[in-house]
Amino acid sequence: MAKILKSVVRTATVRRQTAETDIVLALTIDGRGASEIATGVPFFDHMLTLFAKHGLFDLQVKAKGDVEVDYHHTVEDVGLVLGQAFKEALGDKVGIKRYGFFLLPMDESLARIAVDVGGRPHLVYEANAPTMFVRDFNIILVKEFCRAFSNALGANLHVQLVYGEEPHHVAEAIFKCLARALDLATQIEPRAADQLPSTKGKI
Repeated sequence: MAKILKSVVRTATVRRQTAETDIVLALTIDGRGASEIATGVPFFDHMLTLFAKHGLFDLQVKAKGDVEVDYHHTVEDVGLVLGQAFKEALGDKVGIKRYGFFLLPMDESLARIAVDVGGRPHLVYEANAPTMFVRDFNIILVKEFCRAFSNALGANLHVQLVYGEEPHHVAEAIFKCLARALDLATQIEPRAADQLPSTKGKI
């Protein structure tokens, strides 16, 4: 059964070009988890592939960045573009559940994420691992990704590592947990498919 009751296909394609990055991203919210990811940062590719798979989002990302300088610009700008794509694909947000929460285990790590896609950007991020590097990828960049994503989407995003040690597991738990929380928040609520999920009349 499809996740969406509306006939509208919730999809968006976004391009961002700067002196530091050139990114083209295509998103379908109501997908099957298919992905084609090429950012020039192998570990980040792995995380985005997991994100698409576990959120059941179809996602294509092609990014060229100044990775010879650092991975920061590429990771941050992909977060911005992904957030913008979700914002565009969600449209007027009529009928969505709006809130999503998930608790996800990954071996010794446990991530907890809550998200509100109601238009108010704010990030709370509490996820420090004893070791912060997976090869040359500093997982503090996950925080930069989440901040950029939250700002571009207009999402109140709370990310917490309840506990965890191995940095690969920590990052993987966060990306999978974010995917599952977003999947819940962006689903259509059958009992209110024609209603905006706000008493203000606007989000």
